[in-house]
Amino acid sequence: MIRRSLSALAFAVSASLLPVAPVFAEAPAVKTQVPGYYRLNIGDYEVTALYDGYVDLDAKILLNASQAEIQRLLARLFIAGEKVQTAVNTYLINAGGKLILVDTGTAKAFGPTLGYVAEHIRAAGYTPEQVDLVLLTHLHADHVAGLLDADGKPLFPNAEVRVAQTESDFWLSEANSAKAPKDFQAFFAIARQAAAPYQAAGKWKPFSGDAELAPGIKPVSAIGHTPGHSAYLVESKGQRLLILGDAVHSYAVQFARPDVAIEFDSDKKQAVATRKKLFAWAAKEKLAVAGMHLPFPGLGHIRADGKAFGWVPVEYSPLRSK
Repeated sequence: MIRRSLSALAFAVSASLLPVAPVFAEAPAVKTQVPGYYRLNIGDYEVTALYDGYVDLDAKILLNASQAEIQRLLARLFIAGEKVQTAVNTYLINAGGKLILVDTGTAKAFGPTLGYVAEHIRAAGYTPEQVDLVLLTHLHADHVAGLLDADGKPLFPNAEVRVAQTESDFWLSEANSAKAPKDFQAFFAIARQAAAPYQAAGKWKPFSGDAELAPGIKPVSAIGHTPGHSAYLVESKGQRLLILGDAVHSYAVQFARPDVAIEFDSDKKQAVATRKKLFAWAAKEKLAVAGMHLPFPGLGHIRADGKAFGWVPVEYSPLRSK
């Protein structure tokens, strides 16, 4: 009897010493993404890509190819359906003591999936008040509306704003607005509204030509998408970054078929010619490129492939030490 009791006790003790599987509480899904910024060095300059958000575009606004061909090119890169998610990016350049923002995003002009540039400037370690210079590729709402905050006041109160004179003259003209189709007049109104407080403060300063607007940064004529559409070339220590603006809207289609225009192009023939010229230049010179509607962060290189081109996105990398 005693022996059986001792055996039972020994079994109970040994069982208590066996490892017990830990019990974990169920981890809830976080349901948020990382802040929308990514940094890249160009020589001594630090470039921060900023994600404004995304918009779904109808594939039918891509022109000069059949919808069957458009869908084939989209499917080739695993993009399905008639709606194409398109990023909106801007680029913040810390250049020799100046903080320069190229394009401003949409604010809330196009709905809740966009308008996060100010939030991501702060997440990246800066404030809008620190921006010294804003360079605009053109005055479509998804590039200029972000000049204002939610109260309609300048988001960048200490910045000068530069844009091509031709672009400024076209979009700020009430006469041009009156002649435009009714559903397009809102774009003129948004441009005038965004520019007004900077004009009143003497900080709206259109440019002509291709002279440097800041050390190592100069405009490149890229007309066609709009009358005064500009790309920007950034150079430091022999390294170069070409900011394409809206030379491309659909990477899945327009690299393979650079002759495909988009409904928003004001001069579709010229826009196609400009895209081919910029793509060929970037590929030949091995320029780093940035695009406002390329998948975030919109940074990478362009590869020539006969008459077509290929997009080579940047690989994630820590910043190089100086």
